[in-house]
Amino acid sequence: MGTLQSFRSFPVSVRLLLINQFGIDFGFFLVIPYLASHLGQGLGLSAGVVGVVLGVRNVSSQCMFVLGGSATDRVGAHRVIPAGCLLGALGYALFSTIGGVPTALAASMLSGLAAALMYPAVRAYVAVAAPDRRAEAFALHNMASTTGSLGGMLLGGLLFVVDFRLCALAASGISLLLAIAQLRTLPPHRIRPARGKVLRDWSEVLGNRGFLTFAIAMVGMSAMENQVFLLLPQAAREASGWSRAAGVLPVLGTAVNVIFQMRVARYVCAHGRDTRWVSRGLALMGLSFLPPVLVAGIPEPVGARDAVLHMLPLAMGTLLLYTGVMVAQPTVMELIPLFGRETLTGTYFGLYYVFSGLAAAAGNALVGWAMDTGQQTGRPWLPWMCCTGFGLASAVATAWLHRMRALPTERATAVPAV
Repeated sequence: MGTLQSFRSFPVSVRLLLINQFGIDFGFFLVIPYLASHLGQGLGLSAGVVGVVLGVRNVSSQCMFVLGGSATDRVGAHRVIPAGCLLGALGYALFSTIGGVPTALAASMLSGLAAALMYPAVRAYVAVAAPDRRAEAFALHNMASTTGSLGGMLLGGLLFVVDFRLCALAASGISLLLAIAQLRTLPPHRIRPARGKVLRDWSEVLGNRGFLTFAIAMVGMSAMENQVFLLLPQAAREASGWSRAAGVLPVLGTAVNVIFQMRVARYVCAHGRDTRWVSRGLALMGLSFLPPVLVAGIPEPVGARDAVLHMLPLAMGTLLLYTGVMVAQPTVMELIPLFGRETLTGTYFGLYYVFSGLAAAAGNALVGWAMDTGQQTGRPWLPWMCCTGFGLASAVATAWLHRMRALPTERATAVPAV
């Protein structure tokens, strides 16, 4: 079964949510990568103010993921998802009208809250709507997210040259269309609403030692994934001597994801498809940061031939990184709802994303420090080894959880073969 056939074989609700995830990431990357430049260069705001505006968005999403998950369990994902899209449309529309700090802060808060509502709700809905094909559905979900991210960055780069407001208005229009489509088409969430106090639900999830240990063990994955936007772009610019080389590696990774995600999912399925594949994928992600060490701190290339040669280890590392994500992520998403009762699926996803968001922020801070320290001390390999440490530590932790039988054992049916 090909990727398109696999997509068509799912219910309308799942197909709509896959398109929705593509649109969410497309809209996000239309705006957010260019927001700092617009605020600083376009509006003349100080670097400190720009940092506050971006920080408000991150805090609004990371701290509110659990609220989005709880809302999903209480009122249904079919209501929370379009509400998130409407908030996103409003937030992006405000970005197009920024005239001062208050508007920028309000827009950042709304866009962050929109993400906090949609991310756990979409995943909870997919997990319930395709209980026997979760791994396959999340593999397609990963493809949709990666492709949307790249498409948004490419179009955003073109629109930003003309006017940042075009980026914001386009993202707002996409979010509005997604909200309308889901309000008209998305069937009710097939889980009876959770009962009792929300704080009691959070206490139950946080008291689930298996889930909590798993979420902590997975922090390395979030830290490594975010290096596509921090460490790898900077390395590409330095290795090639070309300022626009930062976009080459995401394009390469997206192409690999689109072509091979379903094939990787079928391979994992054919070879046991147990929780050991999570640790294998994490280990592969960690090892992906070793090839770039070959060109870390290398002198600026002389001519196109040297630039291409310098980029090869980075390209190899990118291929390994995306392959590791393709191996691990569908199984990770499949495992999360299996830790607890079905009525708290949204809360489990919400709290998982709280951990992931905090891990991404802490990982970026540590890698940024390693980049500066490595440059100052003549140790350009330092940030790469730091990322390798993230991957191997998470791989060892999840392998230990598997060995201790601390991970859910319920497995879904196989991904259909070609």
